[in-house]
This record gives sequence, C-alpha cells and structure tokens, in this order.
Amino acid sequence: MSNIVAIVGRPNVGKSTFFNRLIQRREAIVDAVSGVTRDRHYGKSDWNGKEFSLIDTGGYVLGSDDIFEAEIDKQVELAIDEADAIIFMVDVESGVTGMDEDVAKLLRKVNKPVFLVINKVDNAKREEDAVEFYSLGLGEYYTIASINGSGTGDLLDALVKALPEKEEVVEENLPRFAVVGRPNAGKSSFINALIGENRYIVTDIAGTTRDSIDTKYNSFGFEFNLVDTAGIRRKSKVKEDLEFYSVMRSIRAIENCDVCILVLDATRGFDGQEQNIFWLAERNRKGIVILVNKWDLVEKDNKSTLEYEKVIRKQIEPFTDVPIVFVSALTKQRVYKAVETAVEVYNNRSKKIKTSKLNELFLPIIESYPPPALKGKYVKIKYIMQLPTPQPQFAFFCNLPQYVKDPYKRFLENKLREHFDFHGVPISVYMRKK
Repeated sequence: MSNIVAIVGRPNVGKSTFFNRLIQRREAIVDAVSGVTRDRHYGKSDWNGKEFSLIDTGGYVLGSDDIFEAEIDKQVELAIDEADAIIFMVDVESGVTGMDEDVAKLLRKVNKPVFLVINKVDNAKREEDAVEFYSLGLGEYYTIASINGSGTGDLLDALVKALPEKEEVVEENLPRFAVVGRPNAGKSSFINALIGENRYIVTDIAGTTRDSIDTKYNSFGFEFNLVDTAGIRRKSKVKEDLEFYSVMRSIRAIENCDVCILVLDATRGFDGQEQNIFWLAERNRKGIVILVNKWDLVEKDNKSTLEYEKVIRKQIEPFTDVPIVFVSALTKQRVYKAVETAVEVYNNRSKKIKTSKLNELFLPIIESYPPPALKGKYVKIKYIMQLPTPQPQFAFFCNLPQYVKDPYKRFLENKLREHFDFHGVPISVYMRKK
C-alpha cells in the first residue's frame, strides 16, 4: 500500500516539470504501458526502494487567477486531508507572493510532513535569494531546479524518510472490490442495494487506510470485501464537482483492491472524470467492471444498450475487453448481475495458464504471423510463459526483444484474450531475451 504525496503551490512555479521528472524515471523502468497515459497528474515514483504515489494538484485547476485563488485553497485543504506528505513548491524568480503566504498559512497548521521546495535555483545568486522564504514560517527548505533535476536527490531522501511506514495488514484472502466513480453517480445507492435491508455484513472493518471502510459482504454464495469510496468523510468545504476530489478519493481505493467497480450515471455519460478513474485502474492493472447506473431514467428504444456500449468502448480503446452492466440501484435491477460479473473478473485476474499449453497454442500462431522483420533482422520467438505475478503478465522469449513493436504485442494480447477468458482484466506482454 503506497503513500500519497501531493505537490501544491500556485500556477507556473514548475510543479508539473518536477512531477514529470519524478514519474518519468520510474515509468521508464516499470510502466511499459502502450499508448499515452491519459491522466497526466497522477503517477507512481520510487526512491531508495520506497514507492509512493504522486499527485500534481496544479493539473486539476484551470481558470483565471481569481478563480484559481478559491480553488487552490480547496486543493491544499484536500491535499492536507488525503496525502501522507506535502511538497509545497514556490519559485525563486518571483519571490514570496501573497498567494504563497495563503498556502503557507494553511500548511502551518498541519501535523504531516511538509516540504518547502524552492524551484528554479540554478546559480549561487539565486541560492542567496532563496533565504527570503524563511519568512513563510515553514522552517528549513530545499532548493532545486526541476528543469535539470539538481537538488532533487536530497529532497527525495528526506521525503521517503518522512513517509509513514504502512503496516502490512495480514488479511484473509478475500477478493477486494472497490466501488469508485464521480460524486452522485450512485455509488452509495449501489452499495445500499447490495447490503441494504438484508444486511449480510459480518463485520465492519475500518479499512487499513483511515478513509475507506471495508464491508465484508456475504450473500448469494459470494464472500468479498467491499471498499466503499462513496460516503468517505464528506468534506463540506470541498465542492462536490471538483474533479481532483474524485480522483484523489479513488486513488487509495484503487491501489488497494483487486477489482474496480466503476459506477457512472447513465444520464451523464462516460466523461473526462470517469475516464480518468478508468485509466487509473487500468494503469494499476486492476480488474474493471463498468456499471451504468440510473438506467431506468434513460429514454430507450430497442437499440439503446448496444449504442451506449459502443460509445463507451470507443472511449476506452485499446482496452475494450471490459464488462459493461446496465443497472438501477434504485429498483435493484441487475445489481446481483453486477456482483456476479465482478467475481468473474476477479477469477479471470487470478487465472494461471500452464506453460505447456501456452507454447502449444502460441508457437504455431507465431509461426504463421511472425513479428515483422526490422532492418532485415528476423525476430524468432522461442518460448512463452506466464509470470508469477498477482495479475496476468506474459513473457515471450526471443532473440531480438527490442525489435518487437507495440502493434505486434497488441496482436499477441488479442490472441491471449481470444483463447483464454481475460474479460475485464488488463494484460501485460513482455518481450525478453531468451
């Protein structure tokens, strides 16, 4: 369970450059994700073997400066609530501004690690100028130049030292399903429809994270933990439609579950925010079920579900092998089907395929459709195996792994999906030197 670090500060101090610098280093090694990541404001990083999630709050605020003033306070408050550590970034070129002072005022009251980071310090003169930031009353500061990375090492050393140790909780091996989605999509109603009157709850375990509540659910022969992000400490101060709010709330739940049940409001469609949450789950390699809620409120003709499904699948390309269930939490229509589907996806995610079977099936396919030759060199794939990871990852051993491009990997992924049921589960395909 990784810690969350939020980067706060006013616009144009270099938060995003710094953010990109930190996740690039990590993504270059670990996340070989095809296609561009859609959501530029959330990523994972690690330093000295300690992993943490990083949120660039700047990316969630658009608008003129005066709108910004109000929004930035909300964001800082939310970051204070949800993050384990906060990086407060300021800019040596413009010195201490009124807005910096506002943010500092909020941060001085916090009993979490706060790192004051002064950006754009790339010579001795600016090093001297940095002293004026002591006036913010946040104690010691770190000077960096995020454009070339100088100074970031010391900052990260201090940061990972200050992150609280997450205690590994030993639990029974029940599947964990997280119910996520934007505010008012009907997450609470869905959960109530499941456990409502006939409360089959064995226990209410307060989750490992201080904010998501695990409900043990036991009914219709299924047993699992339900991680509810719906009613978590609603903040009256935070405007409900704040995109940042939903994403921040979902991050912990998603990182902490096996299958994400993404609830969306049929009357609003699958828009930016749902997509952010969808790609967040995909990038964390979790199983995904999409629930289209409030389906009873939509005007329908006989083609509606198909049309609606088509629109969603178009938006989640290339990962389209995802179950979409149309439900109404209010009338309990197909709520049981939703749970059944989530259990199926969970089983698909933990599926192991015998090496002999993989080779038997794939070697002939690869023979008939080999990877395209590059610069006159032919790639020969000799052997295939599934890696011993919690989610499906496959290694194809070959002579020239660097020559196999994404389209061919996608071809292999599609063949895997064709022959084995990985409905709702992201698959990783790696080329390895034999």
